[in-house]
Amino acid sequence: MAQIHFYEKPGCANNTRQKQMLREAGHELVVHDLLETPWRAEELRAFFGERPVTEWFNRAAPRIKSGEIVPEDLDDAAALALMLDDHLLIRRPLMQVGDLRSVGFDADKVHAWIGLNPDEEAARADLESCRRPHHCPSPKDSADR
Repeated sequence: MAQIHFYEKPGCANNTRQKQMLREAGHELVVHDLLETPWRAEELRAFFGERPVTEWFNRAAPRIKSGEIVPEDLDDAAALALMLDDHLLIRRPLMQVGDLRSVGFDADKVHAWIGLNPDEEAARADLESCRRPHHCPSPKDSADR
């Protein structure tokens, strides 16, 4: 099985479910805090591959939900600059196995990549969208209160 570097937002329920599925498939996880990682543009860019800029973003991020940031209006450089400034904008999870990197968690695609054996329910489940009706505060938000 694979050793996966898994970049998550601590406390995210979907990231917890994703990690559980990966572990149940026999993978070893090295878990990183996506919000605290000191990203460089070229390093972060490598996770997005050939995906369009619109697929790089966490659609549940407050600045996107409010309309302040519209991913469809951005080019690569502008998108990366925003994400380097505000890590909540980065779609989760980011995963790395060896030199291969990926963003997001589509159970069928993860299975084809590294093996997951998703059951029918997991394959149909939305394992990316925030399950809470309101913005999930980041650990920093909680510390500021």
